[in-house]
Amino acid sequence: MMAQLSYRRQGTGRPLVLVHGFLGGSTMWTDQIAAFSDRADVICPDLAGFGDSAALEAPDTIAGHARQVLGLLDDLGIDDFALLGHSMGGMIVQEMARRAPGRISDLILYGTGPQGVLPGRFETIAESRARFLHEDLGATVERIAATWFLRGAEAEGYALCQKLARQVRLPTALASLSAWETWDGRAALRDIRARTLVLWGSHDRSYGWSQPEALWRGIADADLAVVPGAAHNVHMEKPAIFNALLRDFLGFS
Repeated sequence: MMAQLSYRRQGTGRPLVLVHGFLGGSTMWTDQIAAFSDRADVICPDLAGFGDSAALEAPDTIAGHARQVLGLLDDLGIDDFALLGHSMGGMIVQEMARRAPGRISDLILYGTGPQGVLPGRFETIAESRARFLHEDLGATVERIAATWFLRGAEAEGYALCQKLARQVRLPTALASLSAWETWDGRAALRDIRARTLVLWGSHDRSYGWSQPEALWRGIADADLAVVPGAAHNVHMEKPAIFNALLRDFLGFS
């Protein structure tokens, strides 16, 4: 039997599931839990290998992560939910939408794209793999986390990201890179029927414009929000704007 993912859950109302990305964890959503738990049942899983699920073996496929998150929601009795995925989590929620289309009412694809090879990323997957294998693991994850912010390691949210990144073991990091390389969600975009918002920071160095643009153009009637003056972690750099966009899209007055 598969071990259950750790998670944070707070609030009552319509379920809102927030899925973090590479080197992240559920504690990254503190501002969103505070903003939405008065009107939603906010559920934030820790993916296998990350956060409070760091002891679990990480899948080496995006589909494997999607199955685990859906399994957690099954265990919690959550059948219908709004779903947000950030970065690698955005790939995972696209796969969840493909596997369980009838369960997802609203979909937010944030700082992500439909192509796992990450065209235009600050470094290639091969370069990241080589650096994980041949450089200090802690320094490598901290360097990556710094790229998520306009101000790098000086950003207010960097300390939390640094702490979460430091929890990740080498097998988890390498499994994640393999998961990206073998995943391509472009052909499935035309089948997504959930109301969709594509959200992107204009200075994102992980997912260049071609990635959110492909989501926006590939998903029927998708909405697009580009946040200026923000990089990959818009929800930490500009939480007020980020939360306002989600509140409007989800109809939370």
